[in-house]
Amino acid sequence: MHNNARSERQWRARDTAVLNDEEVLSLRAVDNEPGKKKPERHEVILQLLSSHAIASQEDLRRLLEERGWRVTQATLSRDLRQLGVVRAPTDDGARYVRPEMLGGDEGKPSLEALLPQLFDAVDGVSELLVLHTLPSGAQPIAEAIDAQDWPEIIGTIAGENTILIVCRSSQARGELAKRLQTMAGRRSNSRG
Repeated sequence: MHNNARSERQWRARDTAVLNDEEVLSLRAVDNEPGKKKPERHEVILQLLSSHAIASQEDLRRLLEERGWRVTQATLSRDLRQLGVVRAPTDDGARYVRPEMLGGDEGKPSLEALLPQLFDAVDGVSELLVLHTLPSGAQPIAEAIDAQDWPEIIGTIAGENTILIVCRSSQARGELAKRLQTMAGRRSNSRG
């Protein structure tokens, strides 16, 4: 009898924790609202970034929700990464921006505009230079470095926040590290 009483209590406790069908469907709809597609959501995100100073993903999520887009933080983070959006320091604090919003010709950001906003640190050994950036900063900076067509650079490989720069010599690597730090507005204090 004692086991049956405990079993009934466990089932009652479970029943109160179970969501009803409407609540389950509502949770599933958060990232999969009928009729709403990712490209449309991306367009709304870009419009919001152009018209608002957005300091956090939560701020952006709220603005999206006001426009009928209910998304989770994970989906929003993935959207920002896919759109190439970066969180860059501004005079008013950190804000989410597209790299091209930081300046440059023909919609491409210039290295001079990107480095002060996204540079974190630089270090190197032999002919290899590693440049660390703020999250999502590596791709636009690597593209801007490649656009410089500097003869001392053989090539770049960029991840999320790290760029590997292969130089022609150790001397070229040291000079490049100093140049990048100067462009970023940092003092030369690395081993690069």
